Amino acid sequence: MKAVYPAIFTQTNDVVLVEVPDLGILTEGKDMQNAIEMARDAIGLTGISMQDKGEAIPEPTNFRKINILEGTFSGDGESYLSLVDIDFDAYRRKIDVRSVRRNVTLPNWLNAEADAAHINVSKVLQEALMAKLGVCR
Repeated sequence: MKAVYPAIFTQTNDVVLVEVPDLGILTEGKDMQNAIEMARDAIGLTGISMQDKGEAIPEPTNFRKINILEGTFSGDGESYLSLVDIDFDAYRRKIDVRSVRRNVTLPNWLNAEADAAHINVSKVLQEALMAKLGVCR
């Protein structure tokens, strides 16, 4: 499920404060980029937690109905209204760290060399796949 939630970003002298009214989220970031990442992360965690409890995720409010002057942090700096998108299914996959069993075929000689060197083949495969895909955990 994909959604786009309105969020109020308030720039202070030190940080960017974030409120996502539809989900009761308050968070912050060191700069705007980090604040958007923190908002997306908080929305994702809140949404999948609600799903796991069998609760419905609230529909996003039309951003035109959000008044930034009524935001929690309205007196702490200059506030801006923006939208933060989230793909709850992709977010769930991203944070799912369960191990999955896969069968891997190796030549016998290579398997014997790995055993003799006490190499964890699963770990090497994970590291190689992450490097090949350009992803990190």
